[in-house]
Amino acid sequence: MHKMGQDRRQFVAKGLLLAGAAGIAPSGLASSAARAQTAPRPIRRSERYDDSFIFERKPFKWPGNNTLAVWFAPNVEVWQYDSAVGAAITPNPTNRVPDVFNYAWREYGMRVGLWRLADVFDEAGVKATVALNAQVCDVYPKAMDEMKRRGWEFMGHGTTNSTNLAAFDQQPDQERDAIRNILRTIEQASGKRPRGWLGSGLVETYNTLDILAAEGVNYCGDWNNDDQPVPMKVKSGKMFGIPYCNEINDLGVYLRRNWTGEQYLLSVIDQFDTLYADSRKQPRVLGMPLHPMISGQPLRIKYLQRAIAHMKEHQGVWFATGSEIIDAYQAVA
Repeated sequence: MHKMGQDRRQFVAKGLLLAGAAGIAPSGLASSAARAQTAPRPIRRSERYDDSFIFERKPFKWPGNNTLAVWFAPNVEVWQYDSAVGAAITPNPTNRVPDVFNYAWREYGMRVGLWRLADVFDEAGVKATVALNAQVCDVYPKAMDEMKRRGWEFMGHGTTNSTNLAAFDQQPDQERDAIRNILRTIEQASGKRPRGWLGSGLVETYNTLDILAAEGVNYCGDWNNDDQPVPMKVKSGKMFGIPYCNEINDLGVYLRRNWTGEQYLLSVIDQFDTLYADSRKQPRVLGMPLHPMISGQPLRIKYLQRAIAHMKEHQGVWFATGSEIIDAYQAVA
């Protein structure tokens, strides 16, 4: 009897618990419904450019009656030996330094890979627009001489690729000083003040574009939101976004997606062919992001050669530098 009474009490207690839960459920549902009906947070947009759909724009032509502009942007960079930060060909999960494996692989790009790219550009008769870490000027003065001799353009690309502008969040004065120093260093080494910019890692703060424009930079490859240059809103000066085409960035294609050279070639050709066809209606820009330690490797260089050869088979293609594209755009847009 005692056990039966105990079982009965447990049964009643469970029933009361379930009834309570059932009573609470409607109020919980009501609360969820109320939250669902609350106005969502407004979308915060960049407010750096006007909305513009490409089919609404006035058609124009690039110089020479061309419809597709192509520019080549090799990233010429330097890294700190005592830092684990940087592009990598093998994992370094503990951030061990020195990271000899990856550091030496990056150095290959400066010692060999860049000059393999240079030979390809020379053979094709095209000029590069170099995304240049400022400290390359100090560390590799002979490399600067060789790039200048070829008539390549230089755009700012941070100090080194072991750091980026994220360090200056909420510090606009320090960011301005850093950018001024980068531009000054490149100007002193190259003889020309950079007109273009590509952030290290394409990283910006909320103030970066305003600072760059105030310092005379008028195009930037960080904003990949269009197939044409994009007028950007800045506090002073002028600024345009230029299509850098990250979808065919050799770093992403080879290292992050682990694609083969054949797949890289096919992706570049597909990108080119579509933009070429589209350019019959509206002119387009094809950017070619390159890294000497990646595309400059012996096993990959032929795929870049083949991609350029494919482009040169077509009429209406203008091989230009970044500033040439922006100047032409300002003249007709």
